[in-house]
Amino acid sequence: MSRARSEREAGGMSVIEVSELRKSYGGRTVVDGVSFAVEEGEIFGILGPNGAGKTTTVECVEGLRVPDAGRVRVAGLDPVADHGKLALVLGAQLQESRLQAKLTVREALELYAACYPNPADWRPLAERLGLSGRLDTRFARLSGGQKQRLFIALALVGRPGIVVLDELTTGLDPHARRTTWELIEDVRDSGVTVLLVTHFMEEAQRLCDRIAVIDQGRVAALDTPAGLVGRSAGATVISFTPSAPLDESRLAALPGVASIAWKDGRVTLAGTDGTVDAVITLLARGHITAHQLRVSDATLNDAFLDLTGADR
Repeated sequence: MSRARSEREAGGMSVIEVSELRKSYGGRTVVDGVSFAVEEGEIFGILGPNGAGKTTTVECVEGLRVPDAGRVRVAGLDPVADHGKLALVLGAQLQESRLQAKLTVREALELYAACYPNPADWRPLAERLGLSGRLDTRFARLSGGQKQRLFIALALVGRPGIVVLDELTTGLDPHARRTTWELIEDVRDSGVTVLLVTHFMEEAQRLCDRIAVIDQGRVAALDTPAGLVGRSAGATVISFTPSAPLDESRLAALPGVASIAWKDGRVTLAGTDGTVDAVITLLARGHITAHQLRVSDATLNDAFLDLTGADR
């Protein structure tokens, strides 16, 4: 169990508070009454479809946007009025960032470190993120993944107590993504609070202690990853290829069935643990064999689709 989880069970302290946040652009409401609190030492995730208001929400937390209404506090500071003080306690990796084209990786790390009274040693950070061999490479010559890793290092070099990571591993290959996950887990375990915006379900399920799902500018759900999965209309997934034709209406009548899908003769049902027993009984009575029977738990992706209708 992580230190963050242990502390939260004992009663954590909120270091980010967002209450009834609203923001509009050109008459279009992007964030419509978003509220949540992030506790000290946890990784708090924000999930949502494209255009749901995720980035606008975190930009208000970072003080990069001025809310139209609502209240935001980060470590007790107003992100807009106290932006100078906030910069000393909050690190940020933005969804889109750029540096001067001729700046080298080494120069960028040294420059950012010089802005803080007690910076981290950027060398092991660069090593951990696979940048040691690129220290003399100019920004313009870095690949997209290398730029992403550099911005993560720059977000952490000031030893922030809170760090905001917007699309943390976009552009990274699978190995670099997992290495970055391990780094973020170490950062959290050192006591840093992480606010993570992501569209990778595996990333959210692995890293996040709690998740706010934002849809159409509002919080659709807020829970642990396991709690969100448990809310899924079909918490258990059963799939098989029947040895003989199977009446779909009889499947639909089984207890707990939330959905039925057919593909290439294979049927997949979302339901409950009770649905599994009912399916097996139905097949036995019909003398039908379930070839390649698979039973698995629903995933965070299933819960996300249920909550947001993101496949609509």
